[in-house]
Amino acid sequence: MIIQPSTEVLKYRTPSELQFSVSEIFYSIQGEGLRAGLRCIFIRLQGCKLRCSWCDTPYALDHRKPDFTMSGEDVIREVKKYNCNFIEFTGGEPLEQHDVFPLMQWFCDNGFTVAVETGGHISTEFVDNRVIKIIDMKAPDSKMVTLNNYYNLELLQPHDEVKFVLSSRKDYDWAVELCSKYKLTERCSAVLFSCVFGMLEFRTLAQWILTDGLDVRMQLQIHKFIWEPNQRGV
Repeated sequence: MIIQPSTEVLKYRTPSELQFSVSEIFYSIQGEGLRAGLRCIFIRLQGCKLRCSWCDTPYALDHRKPDFTMSGEDVIREVKKYNCNFIEFTGGEPLEQHDVFPLMQWFCDNGFTVAVETGGHISTEFVDNRVIKIIDMKAPDSKMVTLNNYYNLELLQPHDEVKFVLSSRKDYDWAVELCSKYKLTERCSAVLFSCVFGMLEFRTLAQWILTDGLDVRMQLQIHKFIWEPNQRGV
């Protein structure tokens, strides 16, 4: 199920030629990563082939049930409603819709700071170098660990981030081993460790990191503290 986009995604197309299945577009506070706390426009694309055991956006998984079908021009028009130049493509799995590659490039060309959060099973080879990649590597308890595309870790740039969502000590030990094997703290701007909300105690993860002296960043999903944890559009 590891997907390798073809070079066709690099072909120039105008925004009007691009088509998307969209779950939601909303303006909120970034809850994770190095830019947590900043204003951000989220473009949540519909559909993901993964079925993580702890997925917190199950409404965005089914490709057949988008809330909206939008052209690239429609997406741009919606984004321009907000006075914000930081946008993040998320999902679902945004890279499963290959028209996202030229649309991210369009936003970069037009002065936006662009991030994409990807589950890691699709190659990021053709993501514009200006885009901040947030690669969510799937730990064992997600039940999706066999679908990780580890080549994405070789493609990391200094401004990228790698994220591990952990629900157990087994997940933690696996993530620590992967960080060491790929020297992740040297390859990217941040290695993020977070708890599956409601499954792993924050203090427990904090103590593991302190005891092992890891150079990683523990993060809390601050939007789940500001709003109800399962609320959409935040």
